[in-house]
Amino acid sequence: MKILVALKQVPDTESKIKIADSGCAIDQADLKWITSPNDEYALEEALRLKETRSAEVTAISIGGEKAKDVLRNALALGADSAVLLKTDAVDDPLLIARALAAFADGKNFDILFFGHKCYGNDNGSVGAMTAELLKLPQAHVVTKLEISDTAFRAEREGDAGIEIMEGSLPTVITAQRGLNEPRYANLKGIMAAKKKPIEEVDCALADATIKITTLALPAPRAEGKRLDGDPVAQAASLVALLHNEAKVI
Repeated sequence: MKILVALKQVPDTESKIKIADSGCAIDQADLKWITSPNDEYALEEALRLKETRSAEVTAISIGGEKAKDVLRNALALGADSAVLLKTDAVDDPLLIARALAAFADGKNFDILFFGHKCYGNDNGSVGAMTAELLKLPQAHVVTKLEISDTAFRAEREGDAGIEIMEGSLPTVITAQRGLNEPRYANLKGIMAAKKKPIEEVDCALADATIKITTLALPAPRAEGKRLDGDPVAQAASLVALLHNEAKVI
């Protein structure tokens, strides 16, 4: 069984985000970069299939030199190989999907894993677009997965309860929180990953059809108000604020 896992490098979720002087990008100075958390669930599921079904796991990312960090981490966790589709930063999900589909086409991967969306632009569309380009069955926002030699059974949480999806391999699966608990790399894995090669593939992309023209930070939140007095007085104050200030009642 051959598995491809797509990984994206994003700013640490605890980073303080600043807008660059251009006004259309984030200031990358002093940012710490990590693997997008939803992609960690995708990678963990691939590694579990490696352990239970002797799968061969390839991690792939698209971007510049610094994207190798997430690939090194994947190798440290247990991925067998890593590929960098080398190109300038791109935020157009269709271009990314086309690049990933072009790489995967003809390589006989049984499963392509993605996080269901990245922590960043939150497009949530690259996995689905890649599946459509490769004409593969797909299951998204998966929280439980069973794989046989030729088919899959996946579950996800829907508005009406648990939804069950079944299909044949090869397939595209997008993972989310709840599918598993991602592991941490140990020192042995980290040291071994430093010696493993990362394949580099030049990736010439067409001009992006989506361009960010302006970014702005959210407006500061208003300070909260403390309601004093006994519960009856607090309730009366709250009702007055909801009526006079919030104007919701």
